[in-house]
Amino acid sequence: MSDTCTHSHLIRDITPDSADTCPECVALGDEWVHLRVCLTCGHVGCCDQSKSRHARRHYHKANHPIIQSYELGEDWRYCFIDDAMLEPGKPLRRE
Repeated sequence: MSDTCTHSHLIRDITPDSADTCPECVALGDEWVHLRVCLTCGHVGCCDQSKSRHARRHYHKANHPIIQSYELGEDWRYCFIDDAMLEPGKPLRRE
């Protein structure tokens, strides 16, 4: 965990915009590795290990720096700006 992130005020009570896919990858016919969700607006995008890196692209486009894993049972959070892990949140997907 990090106390070096000053962007936690941007975290909102969000509703992910997808149940279990990266909508941008689906539209392109691409596959993804892992899913991430923006904690400011609920955008679901693919991780940096995926071909298109939609979660990071969303950060650069919308300037929403904090994501949470959108993998089943995971709860970690990360700030792109500070390259820092944050306190975990509640898991956003369950089996």
